[in-house]
Amino acid sequence: MRASFRTFIITGFLSIALGAAQAADKPVLRSEVGKPLQEAQTALQGKDYKTALGKIDEAGRIDSLTPYEAYIVERMRAIAATGAGDMSLALKSYEAALASDQMPEGDKLQAFDAAAKLAYAEKNYGKAADYIGKYRNAGGDSAQTLSLLPQALYLSNDLASAQKELSALIAKTEKAGQTPTDVQLQLLASCASKQGDNAGYLVSLQKLVRYYPKESYWKDLILRTAGKPGFSEQLTLDMYRLMKATGTLDKANDYMEAAQYALKAGFPGEADQYVQLGYAQNLLGQGPDADRHQRLKVMVAQKIKEDRKLLAEGEKAAAAQAAGDALVATGLNYVGYGQYDKGIALMQQGIAKGGLKKPDEAKLHLGYAQMLAGRAADAKGSLKLITGENSVADIAQLWTLVKQPGEPATYRAAGQRDMSSP
Repeated sequence: MRASFRTFIITGFLSIALGAAQAADKPVLRSEVGKPLQEAQTALQGKDYKTALGKIDEAGRIDSLTPYEAYIVERMRAIAATGAGDMSLALKSYEAALASDQMPEGDKLQAFDAAAKLAYAEKNYGKAADYIGKYRNAGGDSAQTLSLLPQALYLSNDLASAQKELSALIAKTEKAGQTPTDVQLQLLASCASKQGDNAGYLVSLQKLVRYYPKESYWKDLILRTAGKPGFSEQLTLDMYRLMKATGTLDKANDYMEAAQYALKAGFPGEADQYVQLGYAQNLLGQGPDADRHQRLKVMVAQKIKEDRKLLAEGEKAAAAQAAGDALVATGLNYVGYGQYDKGIALMQQGIAKGGLKKPDEAKLHLGYAQMLAGRAADAKGSLKLITGENSVADIAQLWTLVKQPGEPATYRAAGQRDMSSP
């Protein structure tokens, strides 16, 4: 039990324990009861809690205590036991005092607060949650006390109630323009996970990466999003793009697969980004698969050489087509080479032309390109145009959570080369 809490209880209640006994509208303590309690009060003021407990017990053993005398004895015992560090006895005494019809209504709020914290310290989390609830219902508004409620519910295994309380607390915090704590968000995620609430867990992860964008949170969020039922394999490259932007590519096979998917999609410049980054991270070119890594590196370099010869011609052919798909793809290819302005302009032309087979994917890729170009506001505008509940919308939502560096060079610092010129 923290010293500050013990001080709170002792100072908060010592002033009213015997004071209540002396109030004009209250019964009077008999002298044989009042004398040892007065001595106990003197001991409490001197922080001699052992002596105080002895004197309080002496008063408590007097025959035929009136209800009011018994109440005052319990109030003082709670204070002395707290000072002595006997939290179990302190909690028992507070409960006895609260159960008495002698406790003034005005004292109950503070008593609920004390009982709640004592129960929490004693790891009686169910009882702590109950008293915090009573404290809140009585008008208590201490943020310190109320913040214990979700934790107490969680630790008492009332996960549904803990999740409900946490969600309300976090929403209130956000509405006030403040940031929820990492602990609160982790607890919310744990509540959802233990209940098998996958949707709730994803929402918790989204909040974690929004406020505390750790790589571990991002990786969990990306992999779980990709693992949702019905997720299209055609969007695998988009997941690798997110992993690259969030620094969560951490295996040689990730870099290999990302490069291969980029090659398959017709973006050798982007494929080279994964290869170069994998080598820079000393994940490629090492170990028993080093020869395979080298073959991929050579293949990507060859594809780039071939692709560059056809870029201008491909751009003209794409512009001549009735639908805008080819322009979007050509623009995205330029983005892979680091030519953001040119690539984005072509993608926008393609989307404006219309006739797209997958318009939402085109918007997603435009938003991705704008992110890489450091045009966060434009990117979020493009991504917001994607509606509905599907894999593309899920990825778009994740991109809106990515912290923007403000300059494309920040992305390149992780291994991406500026390939705007041959």
